Amino acid sequence: MPVEWQPVRQSRTHELVLQSIEQRVFAGELKAGDRLPPERELAPVLGVSRSALREALRVLETIGVLVAQPGRGPDAGARIVRNPDDALGRLLRLHFALGSYGLHDVLEARVALERSSFEAAARHASREDLDEAETLVARMGEPGIGVAEFNDLDARFHVHIARGSGNELTSTLTSAVRESVRPLILRALERAEDWPTTAAALNAEHAELLGLVRAGRGADAADLVERHIRNLHGTLVEEGAGRA
Repeated sequence: MPVEWQPVRQSRTHELVLQSIEQRVFAGELKAGDRLPPERELAPVLGVSRSALREALRVLETIGVLVAQPGRGPDAGARIVRNPDDALGRLLRLHFALGSYGLHDVLEARVALERSSFEAAARHASREDLDEAETLVARMGEPGIGVAEFNDLDARFHVHIARGSGNELTSTLTSAVRESVRPLILRALERAEDWPTTAAALNAEHAELLGLVRAGRGADAADLVERHIRNLHGTLVEEGAGRA
């Protein structure tokens, strides 16, 4: 059944366009995978300028519910998607940089989320999920791995376990919170006096965590991941307090 579009008022136009699109999502008229009409068709139907429509679409793209493909052809135009991880990570990173949340707040959020996800993953993660996590651990253990690559794989490992928990919201929040402090963790790793030893110690804990999850020992995995996070992230909190 085609979506029935209605004109919107001209006051604060792009926000009203957003409201119009949101209403159709809430009503189930627009779903992930649906494509919006071309700008040249949608703007006059809504009774707005194409610039106001583009502004609204840019907001939706920023918050991860729309992707715009420029050009012509069947793949061109704006399509509704579900991509919250990157959007939430970007939002949290900005608010963290602006001081909306402190390092201690992020630390405690990480601990709560990852305790829950590792314990749940011990019950719900599939063999394929755990095999992929083991591949990440193996890559982090390769000789000569650089700090930036290790940090990237480290984040992917924790998020991957969260996805194996069976809770998509926990996975998304874990990704967003970890992403918000990625630059700080990278700088902390870069300051390590003996990087190969530091990398080996961190990855030994990753391997132990994965082994506990495979063995179904969720409570033990939750305790270890809390220690794992507090050992590095907690150091950042202490450093931040010392500079305050």
